[in-house]
Amino acid sequence: MIKRIHFSRPVLPYLLLAPQLAITMVFFLWPAYQALEQSFFLEDPFGLSRTFIGLDNFKELWMSDSYRNSFFRTLIFSASVAFCSISFALILAAMADYLVKKSRFYRHFLIIPYAVAPVLAGAIWMFVFDPTLGIIPYWLDFLHIEWNHRLNGNQAMFLIIIAAAWNMISYNFLFFLAGMQSIPKSLIEAAAIDGAGPVRRFKDLIFPLISPTTFFLLVMNIIYAFFDTFGIIHAVTMGGPGNSTETLVYKVYKDGFLSMNYGVSASQSVILIVIVMALTVLQFRYVERKVSYA
Repeated sequence: MIKRIHFSRPVLPYLLLAPQLAITMVFFLWPAYQALEQSFFLEDPFGLSRTFIGLDNFKELWMSDSYRNSFFRTLIFSASVAFCSISFALILAAMADYLVKKSRFYRHFLIIPYAVAPVLAGAIWMFVFDPTLGIIPYWLDFLHIEWNHRLNGNQAMFLIIIAAAWNMISYNFLFFLAGMQSIPKSLIEAAAIDGAGPVRRFKDLIFPLISPTTFFLLVMNIIYAFFDTFGIIHAVTMGGPGNSTETLVYKVYKDGFLSMNYGVSASQSVILIVIVMALTVLQFRYVERKVSYA
């Protein structure tokens, strides 16, 4: 029989929930409402007056080639970051779980990047790939490959993908490792006795059992790529060269804080959160059907 907790005073549960509800209201719901309201107005740069224009801000975005390019660029960027970070984290977690000796050392070593802020992660990789001082361009020079992400848009996109994926690998690694260690060792030993090698055991046994973890990380990584990569882009490329790394979240900042077009910037933020919500719903509706919780 399941035991339930009963509060003698009905006010206590609400008091315990009040701090979190206040934080959610002040830092999430209220700014979201303000952005939605602001998207229907045309404001002057100083915020002294505004005019209701309805859906004109959204129509302007729909007709903008720059915004459409940022949209498709964000899709490519988010898919690349999610694939790279999840793939490398899964490999590292499988290797750490397979190790018996010195496994704790490797686990602690591999979670260090999670403590690095996105801005610092971008700065680290910017110095590593610096065309003048970086070690990677120095090695590429021996292969007669010229690297300069300040002039080459494809190289700049590759750099921010690597930086963003590296910053997220540790987060994914922790969940994958916890999921693998929760699998009963008797199942793995039984598969080994039946003659299944490490690769076969991982493919047919371990990976299907951690599919709920993989599904959760897929959702979290896409949300991370849409929202939390602003610091990396701002530190490394500032959306350049030639807007080649300008994603949706960076375009919101650029139009709102630099161009001071508050109405268009607010409408972009509304579209951005709708896109993320739609992707999350699609993932839960269709991707989750292939997830095995047994």
